[in-house]
Amino acid sequence: MNPAELERLLQAVARGELEPAAALDRLRHFPVEQLPFAQLDHHRSLRQGHPEVIFCAGKTVDQLVMIAERLAATGAGFLGTRASADQAAALKARFPTLDWNALGRTVRLDGNRDVGEDLGSVLVVCAGTSDLPVAEEAAVTAGFLGHRVSRLADVGVAGLHRLLGAREQLDQADVLIVVAGMEGALPSVVGGLVGRPVIAVPTSIGYGASFGGVAALLAMLNSCAAGITVVNIDNGFGAAVAASRILGSKPRRP
Repeated sequence: MNPAELERLLQAVARGELEPAAALDRLRHFPVEQLPFAQLDHHRSLRQGHPEVIFCAGKTVDQLVMIAERLAATGAGFLGTRASADQAAALKARFPTLDWNALGRTVRLDGNRDVGEDLGSVLVVCAGTSDLPVAEEAAVTAGFLGHRVSRLADVGVAGLHRLLGAREQLDQADVLIVVAGMEGALPSVVGGLVGRPVIAVPTSIGYGASFGGVAALLAMLNSCAAGITVVNIDNGFGAAVAASRILGSKPRRP
């Protein structure tokens, strides 16, 4: 439950449209709901501005479905990352309107949310097609958190003209998430072109000397373009949350 939803609930009670007992029932698991295998943090939206997100990897189908059911019962929907096809199929059977992004391995169920406020735009820039799973995880997460999301794919430094041809799209974004493997050079280039926050995501894509993404990670940490933020290897989700917090802490552009 986010602040706007809680305010609407209290206003409904104040106007006599909702009985206090019914409101109490809505809040019965607030702030933490205890399951046999998990403790669901329903207070997170109020505390941090973002709801709890399900990390699906390692969970059984039954565990995942039960967690999703309890999150959905609040009316806020849910987002799950690193979901398998079997997990997604089980959730789809339970929630027919669920969106399963097979490439990004995300499951998303939209709930009740305010859509009037502009929460800012996020551009996800992807160096190569092989980096798309991580880029899609970032894009879906940013969209779930309420931001306008656009994508720019396959613009790595091996063909720099592709990136330079998209200058207008780069300049229009409020925050840019740049996803790259191999030598991880793309965030430095983008960081030298734009004046907006750039969040770099190294991926584990590359040949042997890339060391599973460590080479890209170190390159991004050593970027000569000032002000770049770097998250962990393959962490598209973390990059999107960081972008959302940046957007939530600054005024919108006119």
